[in-house]
Amino acid sequence: MKRFFSFAACLWLAFAMAACSKEVRQGYGGGLGPGQGPTPAVVSSSDQVVKVASAPVSISLNSSAEAVVTLSISPGFHINANPATFSYLIATEVMPGKVAGITAGSPTYPAPVKKKFQFAEQPLAVYEGHIPIKLTLRADKNTTTGPLSVPITVRVQACDEEKCFPPATVNSTISVIVK
Repeated sequence: MKRFFSFAACLWLAFAMAACSKEVRQGYGGGLGPGQGPTPAVVSSSDQVVKVASAPVSISLNSSAEAVVTLSISPGFHINANPATFSYLIATEVMPGKVAGITAGSPTYPAPVKKKFQFAEQPLAVYEGHIPIKLTLRADKNTTTGPLSVPITVRVQACDEEKCFPPATVNSTISVIVK
């Protein structure tokens, strides 16, 4: 009888491990997703799969410097390019905030990739992976020297191979040192 219960317990453990292994392969529970990176267990909004970062920028008074805002999109997901393929799609948009003495130019978006998805009849212009978006910042001649923080707002809509998720606004900053 003891052997039977030991065998039954081992059998149950083997089935449980197989089920967990399948979940990890499919990207559930924080396992590895299609692109071999961590994937959120349940995606309910685009900001769960898109992260925003920027490197510090140093600007001399009365001159300009280029800031790079990097969008990191989780493997297995994409976001719409700017401009988006169709007017009803939500294009990725970087919007700099205002800081006294700093003027931001229009963002320069990279070239998209064209991909065909199950939910669209024709290929869409999208971004995947790590996307650098350039933004020229200018320090006026009367700007206070020292560290400043330029707020940025990034509007994105993430999708996987089958569906799109609710759009999100991600707030971040660009650290600027005015010399």
